[in-house]
Amino acid sequence: MAIGERPVIEEPRLAIRQGSASLSSRRSFLVVAVPLLAAVLISAVTLAVSGNILLPFQRVITLEGKMASKRDFFEDPEVQRILMKHHIRVHITSSGSREVAIRDMSRYDFVFPSGQPAGDLVTTVRASKNQYAKVHRPFVSPIVLATYREYADTLRDAGIATAQGDSGPDGPLYYVLDMPKFLDHIHRQVRWNDIGIRDHGITNANRIVTQSPDVCGSNSAGTYLALVAFTWHGKGDEVPDTDPEADERARAIKHLMEQGLPAADVFRTYISPEGKAIAPVVVAYEHQYLSYQVRHQAESQKLDGQRVLLYPSSRLVTQPQFIALNADGDRLGELITTDPELRRRAMELGFRILDPTGQISGDQLTGFLRDRNIPVPSMESNDTRTSMPRLRHLERMISIVGDCPAVEPLPGRP
Repeated sequence: MAIGERPVIEEPRLAIRQGSASLSSRRSFLVVAVPLLAAVLISAVTLAVSGNILLPFQRVITLEGKMASKRDFFEDPEVQRILMKHHIRVHITSSGSREVAIRDMSRYDFVFPSGQPAGDLVTTVRASKNQYAKVHRPFVSPIVLATYREYADTLRDAGIATAQGDSGPDGPLYYVLDMPKFLDHIHRQVRWNDIGIRDHGITNANRIVTQSPDVCGSNSAGTYLALVAFTWHGKGDEVPDTDPEADERARAIKHLMEQGLPAADVFRTYISPEGKAIAPVVVAYEHQYLSYQVRHQAESQKLDGQRVLLYPSSRLVTQPQFIALNADGDRLGELITTDPELRRRAMELGFRILDPTGQISGDQLTGFLRDRNIPVPSMESNDTRTSMPRLRHLERMISIVGDCPAVEPLPGRP
C-alpha cells in the first residue's frame, strides 16, 4: 500500500438466503389460515343448506307472545331454527292461559291460550273494543291426568281404571279413568291406603285428590273444572244454562278440586324426582307427556315406565287458539298452521295436528311414536264427550271454585 493512500475497505454484502425460517413462516401461516378458511366454507355451506345464508343481510323481527304450556313449542330449538328461516324470532312471556286473557295485552303481538274458553275470553274482550284479533287453530291436545305406575295399578285393582292402548316393557302406559267412580272416592275422602296402594310397594295415608294449577289463571284447571262439573252433575242437562245453575254447580264441586301449583310448574313437578311425593296425580296435557317420553327414549334408549297417563272417561279435547293481535302476529299464525316443517315439528312434540277443516289430520302421530318404540295411546274413543259451559257460566264457576274475581262484563257473547 502506498504512503498516503487510504486502505481499501471492502463494502459489506447483504446476502438474501432462501432458508428454513421463510419456509417455517409459510407453514405457520397455512396452519392458521387453512382451518379458518375451512370453517368459513363449512359455515357457508351450513347456512345455505338451512336456508339462512342471507339472514345477516335480512331483517329479523322479534315477536312478543304470551302463553302457558304451549311455550314448549316455541322454546324448541328446531322450531326456532325453522322460524329463523322466515326471519322471525319469538320471545315468550309465561303466564296461565286465563291470566293471558284478563291482563293487558298491548305489548304483545300474539297470545296462545291453551284452550277455547280462554281464547274466547280474549276474542270477546278484543271485539268489544274493536281491537285486532285473528284466530288460528294449528293443533289440539287432550286433557289427561298424569300419575305413576303404583297409583294407576292401584286404581285398576280397585275397578276405577282400565288399561288401554299399546303396552311398554313395564306394562301399560295408558289407562282409562272411570271419572264418576274416581270423583266419588274424592267426595268420600277415601285415602290411598284404603284402596290398596301398599300392595304396590308404597304407602300413602293422604286423601285421593287430583292436583291442578290455580284455576284463576290456568286453562287446564278451568277445563278440568268443566270436566268435573259435567261428570258430577250426572246425566241430564250437560251444562248450566243460567247464572244460578252455574253458581250451584260450582258450589257442588268445589270440594272436589285441589289447586295451588303454578300452571308453569305442574308438569315439571311431575317429571321431577320429588314429583311422586308432592302430587301423585296432576292435571296435564297429552302432548307434554308424549314429548317427555320421546326425549327420555332418545336420551336413555328406554321408556320411563314409571310415569303413566290416566285418560278421563268423560273426554274433553282442548283446542289451543293462537290469537294474532296484529299483522306480524297473523303472519306467525299462518306459518305454524300451514308450514309443513312447523306442522311436522308440532307433531313430533306430541300435538295432534289439525287439517284445514279443523279435524285431526291422519295418523302421523301414531306412525311417529311407533317408529320410536313409544306405545301409542288410543286415538279414537267412544267415551262420553264433555260439553264446555258457555263462557259466561264457566267464568262464574271459576270465580266461585277458585275464589277469584270474575271477569265482568263479557260483552258480545253469552
